[in-house]
Amino acid sequence: MSSSPQQRIQEELQQSMKARDAERTSTLRMLLAELKNERIKLGHEVDETEFLTVVQRAVKQRQDSIEQYRKGGREDLATKEEREAALLGGYLPAQVSPDEVRAAVEELVRAEGLSGPSGIGKVMQTILPRYKGRFDGKALQQIARDVLGD
Repeated sequence: MSSSPQQRIQEELQQSMKARDAERTSTLRMLLAELKNERIKLGHEVDETEFLTVVQRAVKQRQDSIEQYRKGGREDLATKEEREAALLGGYLPAQVSPDEVRAAVEELVRAEGLSGPSGIGKVMQTILPRYKGRFDGKALQQIARDVLGD
């Protein structure tokens, strides 16, 4: 029997508490709280896809914080956020390389005869679901702009 994402995180939280790994414990508690909030918002247990969405959101928040801390000259806090993002990133599927995504975008542009800024929507609509959870939407949009010559 496979356990729910929330049960897996709960088990890992207990292990980190036993190991007295304060940073991992703190990060897992935060993730567990976000999963609980998501469960309440949805009105049902969080499934694998929704779990990935929650983790992606948490990683993105960390990346945004890292950027802000670096701008503010707080390298210590940026480093802490990087460690948390790396820990959370371990729950995401293997990421796809930008080169692979660029090749898919170029193939779609050729096949559909897309060009200019008007083609970005079609590219996003077609490619993003294919790489859901494995590639950042902002990066995809930038690749689409480059390929379409915007």
